[in-house]
Amino acid sequence: MFTNTLKTFTLLAGLGGLLVAIGGLIGGQSGLLIGLLLGVGVVGFSYWNSHKLALRAARASVVTEAQAPELYRMVASLAQRAGLPMPTVAVSPSDQPNAFATGRNPEHAVVCVTQGLWQNMPRDEIEGVLAHELMHVRHRDILIGSVAAAIGTAISALANMAMFSAMFGGRDDDNNPIGALLVAMLAPLAAGLMQMAVSRSREFDADRGAAELLGTGEPLARALQRIEVLAKRRPMAVNPNQAYAWIHNPLSEMPRRRGGPDMARLFSTHPATDERIARLRAMRISGAAD
Repeated sequence: MFTNTLKTFTLLAGLGGLLVAIGGLIGGQSGLLIGLLLGVGVVGFSYWNSHKLALRAARASVVTEAQAPELYRMVASLAQRAGLPMPTVAVSPSDQPNAFATGRNPEHAVVCVTQGLWQNMPRDEIEGVLAHELMHVRHRDILIGSVAAAIGTAISALANMAMFSAMFGGRDDDNNPIGALLVAMLAPLAAGLMQMAVSRSREFDADRGAAELLGTGEPLARALQRIEVLAKRRPMAVNPNQAYAWIHNPLSEMPRRRGGPDMARLFSTHPATDERIARLRAMRISGAAD
């Protein structure tokens, strides 16, 4: 877990540095300050508003215990076992079985499931999914992911500004406009790769935490296996910047190529499902039944 945490903060630092560097590309010394201030601004905005953006993207509605008693009690029981405050519960109308957690900290967390998950999955598998999402809450991954997404969006916006600046001679100095143009084009790609790596590094920890909370990784393994099949049949339209938050990538994933580097995994917001399942089933948890 320490390795994944170190990797996460290294990648976040890289995203922040890239944001500042693009600011410098646009406006020199003053641009560096602009990039820094923009980074602080987007982090602050995402800190306070990440849950609103995520729920809006999923077209989700908050539900009360009276509206969804079984779901509410399941979340409450798992939160109590995990030593977490009771999160807000929300439901998305999507037919794709999926779920996510959002919010700035455990005291202001939201756990959201889709109608497809609740209506098509066995209850023990839903419990495995909810345990996974609550581990994201405990590890504060929901804040880390939203900050990474916000910085990535800001990098893309600054890169567009840098591209126009290079094309139309926005800066009168010795900088190479071709080099500036290349940086502006490649920066969003680099930011996207780093953001995806941040997301992937947190999923394994959440899987492990869920298995430890339940005493077994089997319910979550079976849930991931079922979601992998059903998600391909029931596509979901979500903002790509929000895809990292879901337990399974809600967007169509790149097909794998035989031979050569696995580009699908490099450009994925989530680890490969088969690898997650294999890790869960290989876990031996103290006190769990063999």
